[in-house]
Amino acid sequence: MTTVAPDRAALGAFLRERRGRVSPGDVGLPPGGRRRTPGLRREEVAQLAGVGVTWYTWLEQGRARNASDQVLAAVARVLRLDAAERRHLLALAGRAPETRRPAPTRVRPEHVAVLAQLLPFPAAVQTECYDLVASNRAYRYFFADLDAYPPEDRNCAWLMFTDRRWREALVDDEVVLREIVARLRGREPEHRDDPRWHALLDRLRESSSEFARFWDSYDVAGDRTSLRRYRSPRVGRVDVHFQSLWLDRERGDRLIVLTPADDVSRQRLERLDALVGAAPAWTSQDDLGAQADEAAGAEGTRVRVPAR
Repeated sequence: MTTVAPDRAALGAFLRERRGRVSPGDVGLPPGGRRRTPGLRREEVAQLAGVGVTWYTWLEQGRARNASDQVLAAVARVLRLDAAERRHLLALAGRAPETRRPAPTRVRPEHVAVLAQLLPFPAAVQTECYDLVASNRAYRYFFADLDAYPPEDRNCAWLMFTDRRWREALVDDEVVLREIVARLRGREPEHRDDPRWHALLDRLRESSSEFARFWDSYDVAGDRTSLRRYRSPRVGRVDVHFQSLWLDRERGDRLIVLTPADDVSRQRLERLDALVGAAPAWTSQDDLGAQADEAAGAEGTRVRVPAR
């Protein structure tokens, strides 16, 4: 059942871009002679999906209405969409569950306690649009002092694209930045009525030509554990497994954890925690009060709620 308004223009653009990535050989077709553009022709997609050529053309042109789930599934199969891309396709077609605008994330005392217990591993609470709403001290100092940034800038996507220190910490910068944009691109249709998302995306497009270039490539990705290689300004090269663990799947809030991928990285994270171990605990009295300090054992955890 359609629960949100479809974005037919964006749906057409997504299908055109994805059609250009699939070769005839990928779907068992002969090359078919010279092609003016890469990828499949519209009539080939229509034939393989079992729909009319005219109707599929309208779908790419943003003119088709009420595409059925069966048709969307068939087109997704032909275009070899993965799970994240299929979710994105359904959202553009109006099939995603309606996302109610949530209240600002409220970090609970048990979240703070988990962040403290994960030391010396860097960990933070992050929203679906990459706002950092809480972190332990290892994460706070892993790139630079997170507390030194104004609340509106405490967003991973923003810092990775616009801050020199965060960017220089990435060994494989293009891989990481493309993945950040692909995740934002994949979930954006589900948050088209959320002003936080609009503000972040507009700000990134205006401030970073690189972000705009990656955004226009229309890559889509979901959450997955990945190997990340960083250069911490305090302890040097650290290789970690970057994990996202759901706190609230419906809202998109998650716990991100950087666990060492080797013994050297583990030792360097332990050294980082030793270097910044004198950092005092801090919590937002407006949101958690004294309970959070008590739940976290006070030492080493700092909670912040960005201004909205």
